[in-house]
This record gives sequence, C-alpha cells and structure tokens, in this order.
Amino acid sequence: MTDALFLEPEHEMLRDQVRRFVEDEIKPHAEAWEADGKVPREVLKRMGALGFFGIRYPESYGGAAMDTRATAVWAEELGRSTFSGVAITALVHTDMASVHLFNAGTEAQRDRWMPGIVSGEVITAVGVTEPGAGSDVKGIRTRATRKGNNAYVLNGSKTFITNGVLGDLYCIAAKTDPAGPPSQSVTIFLVEKSTPGFTVARQLDKHGWLSSDTAELHFEDCEIPAENVLGQEGRGFYAIMQNFQNERIVLGAMAMGEAQAAIDLTVDYVKTRQAFGAPLWDKQAIRQRLAMLQARVSAARHLVYATAKRDAEGEEVVKEVSMIKALCGELVNEVMYDCLQFHGGTGFMRGTAIERMTRDARVQAIGGGATEVMLEEVAKRM
Repeated sequence: MTDALFLEPEHEMLRDQVRRFVEDEIKPHAEAWEADGKVPREVLKRMGALGFFGIRYPESYGGAAMDTRATAVWAEELGRSTFSGVAITALVHTDMASVHLFNAGTEAQRDRWMPGIVSGEVITAVGVTEPGAGSDVKGIRTRATRKGNNAYVLNGSKTFITNGVLGDLYCIAAKTDPAGPPSQSVTIFLVEKSTPGFTVARQLDKHGWLSSDTAELHFEDCEIPAENVLGQEGRGFYAIMQNFQNERIVLGAMAMGEAQAAIDLTVDYVKTRQAFGAPLWDKQAIRQRLAMLQARVSAARHLVYATAKRDAEGEEVVKEVSMIKALCGELVNEVMYDCLQFHGGTGFMRGTAIERMTRDARVQAIGGGATEVMLEEVAKRM
C-alpha cells in the first residue's frame, strides 16, 4: 500500500518519531516491564513529554490537534514494537479513556484534567465491562443512585480494566435509571483514585499483554459529586457507542502493526534457519504462505487507513469499523499461528518475541468487540 494515498507529511513525521521512540526507549527495556506487570510511570511521562498523549487534542491543552489518521499511525507503530502490553497501556489512555472526558466534559472538567492527561501526569482508564456485561453494554448492572442534588452513590464492580491498578482517573459507566430503556439509563462518571468506597479489588493475571496492568474494580457506597457526571445523565450508552468507532480503528491499526512485525521477524528467521541443507526460505510452501499473509495484511492495513481518512473527513464508517475489528482481530491471530509454526521449537520457547506476540494477539479477537459481535454489526448494514 502507498501511504501517500491516505497520509500527509505530518503523519509520516509522526510515524518516524514514534518508531524512533519504540526502538530506543521501549524495545531495550520492555522485557523487564513484562516481568513487573506494568509500564513504569516515568516512561508514560516521557511519552507525554514527546507529545504522543496529545496527538488528537487541541494545542490549548498541549496537544497537536491531528486527526484519525494520526491515531492509526500511533497505534500501528506501537503494535510493531512487539510488546503489545506497552502498546495497550498507552492506547487505552489516549484513545479509549481520556477521549470520554474530552468529548463530553465540561469546560471546567477539561481545564482541570486535560493538561495532566496530555503530559502523562494523569493516567486514565475506562470502566464499562463487568462480570456479566462485556460487549453487551446495555447489560451493565453497576448502579449510581442520587443522593440529594449534589451527589451520586456508586455500587458495583468492573472487570478486565486496563490501567485499572495504576490509573489516576476512571471513566465509569453506571445505570442511573434501572427501570428506564437500557440505552437511556447509562451515565458516565469521573472517579478519582482516592475516592472513598472505590477499591482496586485485585490485579488480574493474564494470558498475554503482561506489561499492561489489568484489574477488577469495586465500588461500595462510593459517593461521587454531581459535578463529576460526564456529559448528560442517561446518555452514557451513546457516548460509549460513539467512541467504539475510534477504538476499533485503533485496535485494527495496532493489530496490523503486530502482524507486520511478526512477518518481518519470520522472513528474517526462515532466510537464515537451515533445514535439510538449505534455508527454510527455499521451501516453496513456506515462502508462499508468508507471501499470502503479507498480501492479506497489506489489504487489511489499506482498509484501516482508508477508513481512518473517511472518519477524519466526517463520514459515517460504522460498517467499515466493524469490518476492521473483525478482520484484523482474526487475521493477526492467523499470522501469529503460522509465524510461530515457521519458527519451530524456538517459537514455542518463552523469551522469544514470536511466542510473546502470539499470546498477546489472542485478545485482539475478543477485546473491544468480539469478532462475532462485530460481524453482526456488519450484517445489519448489508
């Protein structure tokens, strides 16, 4: 794919900057972050200082005011790092959590929080998923009950929350009108880490994304000031649905970055690995399979950037975004399966990049909208 079809010079400048950061400041250290189960806060502040956390936000908050295509570049290059736990830590902050505050927040809320979000001083998380409600947002059971005119009391739990342990500010979805229509009864609240009644119940031990902290959150009689309502009461469902479009472009771009990195690693490996007196690359079945994977990744990447461009121009892209999430989430897993296979026993060993990447990729078909849910969204619009 020719990036010039979709990208401007400023997008390519951003790509170069992120790629240098990945090579110099992520890859040499991220094995240790995998073992620690988190990305160090000083690294996140460094990302903020370089402007990565403000890519889409206005200059008045320290941002660069770029468009959806910049988001895709940022996500793809983080995906190419081979450390997807690091990637998702940053991407949840920039494109899945803080966007709720920016999109729906009052001027006072933005002025209070956005400078710290852009600088990396304040790390955000979003709490939608619950033990009984994942892709089905309408099934949320966490309750927020009015307490006079100035507060709400929050009770319930959230699970699988990225940045849940180390976050500072949480965008929490709760039902404020359980008797009302499901799509009109969800409200989003800003909850600070130190709020009484809010606890991180436990850090979760995951199959992949080991350098990303993931937690269960618990709210017991957690009193939230009414000024922390994000947007209008009862409009949280629509806010969540709106940002799913951006989130799924991000996840698709990240997945294609992961897939391309895996192909590159594997081509290098099979060109040097000797078997039966010749490099594995000399085996027609192997090189043709890798060639077909490259063709499919290039096509999916093309869809990601074409859709990001259309989104930046204000077009309706729900169908295409759902396609991206389903296609890229499944394709990255196919790529990892074959690439690990071509690494042979080496690929099955802990400590190799392809083994880690294969574990990390599995969730791409689950999180942010499971493949089956996304295909239903596509089918509705056919």
